[in-house]
Amino acid sequence: MSHLIETSAPHRPKRPFFLRRGPMETIATVLIGLGFLMLFQPFLLVLYTYSLVTLLMGTIMFIIVSKFPE
Repeated sequence: MSHLIETSAPHRPKRPFFLRRGPMETIATVLIGLGFLMLFQPFLLVLYTYSLVTLLMGTIMFIIVSKFPE
């Protein structure tokens, strides 16, 4: 009878990598840091040109991903 009483823990669905908050927040933070590094380097104009795009993508990604469940 005891095997009928015992219940297992509720099963949480395993989300894919791109739908979890932790790894995606890390990627967004790295993008923001990379954008700052690209902005402050004085050597290549191409990196300086795309630094704003990188910063904006990282910031928008961080805002969106912070709404994801754990």
